[in-house]
Amino acid sequence: MIDHTGLSVSDYERSKAFYIAALAPIGYQLLAEFPAAVTGSTDVAGFGEPPKPDFWIHRGVPNQPPIHIAFRVDSRAKVDAFHRAAMAAGGTDNGPPGLRPHYHPNYYGAFVRDPDGHNIEAVCHEG
Repeated sequence: MIDHTGLSVSDYERSKAFYIAALAPIGYQLLAEFPAAVTGSTDVAGFGEPPKPDFWIHRGVPNQPPIHIAFRVDSRAKVDAFHRAAMAAGGTDNGPPGLRPHYHPNYYGAFVRDPDGHNIEAVCHEG
């Protein structure tokens, strides 16, 4: 089981604002933030559902190739809301909300590129 994951971002403040907006519809919040003075290396921000962050961003050279991270949600409406919010926050469409039956019959997802080109997805496996 994965406890947490994260990625490097080129513009920390821009990416933090993007993720605050894009992840809000799926119930994720900015739960922790530590400056470089505390971490000893770089600024970090942790997002998740309270009480614990499980998705982190940190200032640095963006991962190459870009990373794909999928957030599982419990409704197709949340997938739709994620896509709208991520696009409004400056994301780039990488696959609008819809069924992806080549994965399985109820795979409903949406894909957005974040400011550094990472492929961020919200997916619902319910029918």
